[in-house]
Amino acid sequence: MLDRKFGVEAHGPERVRPEERKAEYEKWSNQAVMALLWASGTMNLSCFTTGFLGWEFGLSLKQTVLITIFGTLVGSAVTGWCATLGPGTGLRQVSISRYSFGWWPSKIIAFLNVVEQLGWSSVGCITGGLALAAVSDGRVNLVLGVVIIAVIGLCFSFVGLRAVLTYEKWSWLVFLLCFLVMYGEVGHDADIKTPAQVTGATQSGLVLTLLGVVYGSSASWSSICSDYYVQYPVNTSKTKVFLLTTLGITIPTCIGMLMGCCVGSSMGVNTEWANTYNNDGVGQLIQTILYPRGFAKFILVLLVLSGNVWRKDKASPALLTMSITVGMNCIGIYSAALSIQQFARPLKAVPRFFWTLIVFIGILLIGIAGRNHLLVVLENFLALLGYWNTAFFAILFLEHYLFRGGSLANYDLEAWNTPSRMPIGVAGLTAFVLGIVGCILGMVQTWYVGVIAERIGDDGGDIGNQLALVFTVVAYIPVRYLERKYIGR
Repeated sequence: MLDRKFGVEAHGPERVRPEERKAEYEKWSNQAVMALLWASGTMNLSCFTTGFLGWEFGLSLKQTVLITIFGTLVGSAVTGWCATLGPGTGLRQVSISRYSFGWWPSKIIAFLNVVEQLGWSSVGCITGGLALAAVSDGRVNLVLGVVIIAVIGLCFSFVGLRAVLTYEKWSWLVFLLCFLVMYGEVGHDADIKTPAQVTGATQSGLVLTLLGVVYGSSASWSSICSDYYVQYPVNTSKTKVFLLTTLGITIPTCIGMLMGCCVGSSMGVNTEWANTYNNDGVGQLIQTILYPRGFAKFILVLLVLSGNVWRKDKASPALLTMSITVGMNCIGIYSAALSIQQFARPLKAVPRFFWTLIVFIGILLIGIAGRNHLLVVLENFLALLGYWNTAFFAILFLEHYLFRGGSLANYDLEAWNTPSRMPIGVAGLTAFVLGIVGCILGMVQTWYVGVIAERIGDDGGDIGNQLALVFTVVAYIPVRYLERKYIGR
């Protein structure tokens, strides 16, 4: 009733039954939002700057382009598959995980979602505030910039799912036009002749690290994607959901990253661009490479609304994959509020919009308090959270096909909120923890390189996601079999 009085979404994390779903979501124009939702959030400056990594690693443009396309497609497919569970169940992603992780271990996923969305939204507000201060030539101070970025995300996520989807349905057009202008002005400067500057095992390690960065950029939405699909008809084609989601992430992500690949490759021969990027960051670089200057500032302001401008010396590969956009802030705030409600039953009784405000206040406090000192700490800590999505996907996938016959008919959907009818979670927790162990052994970060990863070339090779997948699969199958045999659920 409180939700309805404020005119915002009344539905919390409860299952949306087939008869409760709105007829408007049967229209193709609204189902297309399954692709456009991600297009407006991934076609941004974060993806653009990720494309610079190939140049920084000493790889050729051809290698970087191929890795970008392949890694994005695989990561998007992970999110695309998780999304297929949404329309058929009418459940949010954390609630779906209860059927494999169990009632209590699924709260770990809810907690990680809250920390991840809250943290990266804070980073996004700080870096977005820096960008607004830069393009305004100091007329907008950093605190005001942080507040502006946070409030824009709050306005849509506060109202609810319809407002978020409406924003994402159209905002991608602006960002597409911006990138088309950038391709037209600087695409011809791409250096397609310079070969890779590294060889042998070192090159292999850097290829693996770049692949992990690009893959993680697209796979990281797998733990929240179904949050936005619960209103679609229960008989919505899984193939349609998978393809729209996968391509809706792949294509716009590649548009931004491949532009970055082209610009990055040219910085090896264009010292002006390289010096500008190294000294002043990507915001000033865009103002340098685009013309006229007033138009460049206009483009940069629009891109600030899609993604954040960060300084190269404060970035790590994992940071690049996770920078939050205003479009993604809408998604992040909305999903964080839902995850809080799914953490404990008493929290679910509190209206969703209240938790949205709490998340917003948390983002604002962290963003303002940490605008000068906390950014690097947040980036280094939150970079670790990008690895767990592979283990999360593997557990859901194995449960669905090996233990539930690949059919949602084998899920007791009425029991979604009943602990006694959910798995205990021995298999889910065991496999997830071992998957994280695999991540630690295979990760490559600026401050830590795993004991297995460091054996690949001079700079190490990030195989954290690969080891997480192997460890999770090897652990989950036998333990889940025993759990079902001796516990019965």
